[in-house]
Amino acid sequence: MDTVFNSSLLLHGLVVIGGFTVLFYLFKFSWKCWCGFRAYVLSEYWQTDLRTYGQWAVVTGATSGIGRAYANELARRGLDIVLVSRSEEKLHAVAMEIERSYGRQTRVIQTDFTVGHAIYPAIAEKLDDLDIGILVNNVGMNYAGMLVYFMDIANPEQRITEVINCNILSVTQMTRLVLPRMVERGKGLIINISSEAASEPQPMLSLYSATKIFVTYFSRCLNSEYSPRGVTVQCVAPFVVSTNMTYNVAVSAFVKSAPDFAREALNTVGHSSFTSGCLSHALQVRTYANMHSSLGGSQWDSVFSLRN
Repeated sequence: MDTVFNSSLLLHGLVVIGGFTVLFYLFKFSWKCWCGFRAYVLSEYWQTDLRTYGQWAVVTGATSGIGRAYANELARRGLDIVLVSRSEEKLHAVAMEIERSYGRQTRVIQTDFTVGHAIYPAIAEKLDDLDIGILVNNVGMNYAGMLVYFMDIANPEQRITEVINCNILSVTQMTRLVLPRMVERGKGLIINISSEAASEPQPMLSLYSATKIFVTYFSRCLNSEYSPRGVTVQCVAPFVVSTNMTYNVAVSAFVKSAPDFAREALNTVGHSSFTSGCLSHALQVRTYANMHSSLGGSQWDSVFSLRN
């Protein structure tokens, strides 16, 4: 009799535990769906007024691709733009484009982010008199060519340093320049462009993907530190966008044009501190992550053992 009672009690206990487990995962799934719906669907109609952060937005790598698209979209939404990039000719062309299209003020700063620390005092001086509300750390680079073994990088002593200076140092130093005044005013927005390449280890893109996971972690840490003081740090990790870096791959349901991506990504400000930028990319990243989890990290070993 006692054995039957104990078995029944155990069975009921397992049913209760199972029920709570199902409810937990159902709630977790529902919460993720709601967050995605809010970030990528509702945000189209429920947008943050970016002018509340300040008069000026600074965009690095602003003469092409995602950076140029962000600069134009921010101007369309009512901000004056500081364009920072390497080519003075292209800087003035984009500045003229923005002034003619949106009637906003522009300033240009010509600099080469691959150089290193020496460039930042001059940048700081040129930004000193501006009410900077938004910084977009977009500038970035890969090696020459998309996929390469680490030891096969051409001119490694120079190229490795350039990638680190451009992808990591630029983010930290530009943030260091604008963050103190944002904290003083109690408002500001820093947008750091990472990459889907940071979501999992990427053989053949080892250095590039490593620099992008730095951007992701740096952004998420800073947001935790400074969001209580009014400064939002958003990390944007896109999948494939049609730019020079991706060899201007054709736009499709999976590949966004830079202008469309910038518009949708800016809609997520105020809704998400870490975003893929658009619904299409968010779904691709989730699918990729699930496939990677199912196959296990060891698939890379199998692929490369076959290659070798």
